[in-house]
Amino acid sequence: MSKPNYPITPAIRFLRQHHIAFDSHLYPYEERGGTAHSARCLKVNEHAVIKTVILQNHLKQGLICLMHGDKQISTRNLARILDMKHIEPATPEQANKWTGYLVGGTSPFGCKTRLPVYAEESIFRLPEIYINGGKRGFLVAIRPQDLEILQPVRVQVAA
Repeated sequence: MSKPNYPITPAIRFLRQHHIAFDSHLYPYEERGGTAHSARCLKVNEHAVIKTVILQNHLKQGLICLMHGDKQISTRNLARILDMKHIEPATPEQANKWTGYLVGGTSPFGCKTRLPVYAEESIFRLPEIYINGGKRGFLVAIRPQDLEILQPVRVQVAA
């Protein structure tokens, strides 16, 4: 068997373990390039590039929110839906501690700590999504229905 031409990350091990089909896409990572940069490199619509954002509530408990690359998360609306006082982005250090991934390479798959996952409801209407494969400059293309393995709560918090 030949060696794959993409990194074998905890996310890739998770996808393989759960028999989730994916296509790997490497691109030159750019600091602060975000989803706009990756979408340009892969020649795909930024709306189909899904970012994995690590947040924390007022009790400093972590959670994951999956959002379209061209949208922002209304943390106020998410806090209201979840009946929490406050939700804010986790620090890069805390996000790394929970997930095992560096910011810019965070995948919702294969995290060190099981965190609740909230996904923008409209993601599931796309035919295909591009989501981080667990390393900066590495996205995987999957069917949005494959996110169900994470047992996400569907929310409408796009801003």
